[in-house]
Amino acid sequence: MMIEKTITLKDYNSVKEFIDIANSKSYDIELMYKNKTVNAKDAGGVFSLDLTKPLVMVAHCQAAGELLMQVRKFLYEDK
Repeated sequence: MMIEKTITLKDYNSVKEFIDIANSKSYDIELMYKNKTVNAKDAGGVFSLDLTKPLVMVAHCQAAGELLMQVRKFLYEDK
């Protein structure tokens, strides 16, 4: 199963917190912006994205309830 959500990472601390959450999971999590996809557990990859724009998070897991609770503050709401 795959979960896809749009998120925003506004500053260094939010990027660090998101990477820590991703690294605590046993399944793959990716971040995508336009045609670039990076491993969400890799700081270098995450920082190579345009962090001023919303990113698409893709988690390859059976149940994402815990992950969604942990990343809810990063979820993007189009205002």
